[in-house]
Amino acid sequence: MKSNPVSLLGPILLAGFLAVAPVRAQDAPAHCEVPAYLLTTENTLPQVENAIKSGRPLDILVVGSRSSTISTSEASAYPARLQAVLKQMLPKVAVNISVELQVKKTAEEVAGDLVKLVEVKKPTLVVWQTGTYDAMRSIDPEDFRAAVGEGVVALKEAGADVVLMNLQYSPRTEAMISASPYLDTMRVAAQQYDVPLFDRFAIMRHWNDQGDFDLFSASHGLDLAKRVHDCIGRALAKFVIEAARIDPVQQN
Repeated sequence: MKSNPVSLLGPILLAGFLAVAPVRAQDAPAHCEVPAYLLTTENTLPQVENAIKSGRPLDILVVGSRSSTISTSEASAYPARLQAVLKQMLPKVAVNISVELQVKKTAEEVAGDLVKLVEVKKPTLVVWQTGTYDAMRSIDPEDFRAAVGEGVVALKEAGADVVLMNLQYSPRTEAMISASPYLDTMRVAAQQYDVPLFDRFAIMRHWNDQGDFDLFSASHGLDLAKRVHDCIGRALAKFVIEAARIDPVQQN
């Protein structure tokens, strides 16, 4: 695999954005607004749909990096917020979320471990957050595409639904890494393998452009991280329900 390590980017890139204290799903803050087209997808989550409609537990595995966490407040990170919001939207369903961090690993390195993770966790849904480290290391986009495809196929063959999640948007790092090839590659992979793509990059860029969050400033720290993660968790919950073709009102 071709790569070009960029040693200075790691400490600068995406220490992680987090969430706020628990609030009702219907009381989403105004700054969490996401255009409808970013929360809709033609690809579906049949295993999630079946689990919800049959009353079985909805077990979700988030395979991510440091941007999936907040070291001082894990309850505020987007996986925990996703779980809280889904429980509010689906009160009759047991929602369980676990997180597996794959820090400083390329998609190729993570893909090789996915089957083992699924065998142990037995999730209904895997949210695979990837692309950041590959972009930092300038991994060849074709190698990245092949790795993403390998991982998605392995997960689907193991019986899990898959949601791909792309990079975070950070205006502070735009000049240091080229995200476009990896964003494009993930869109192509999602279409090729019929899995939903949660476009975190576009959603965060929308918030930044609208002035909901100042993602360029480094002065807001933990509070900004919590608010962004809360909004990501809310948006992802809506996206999962949409892709499962479930009307949450019917679950109340």
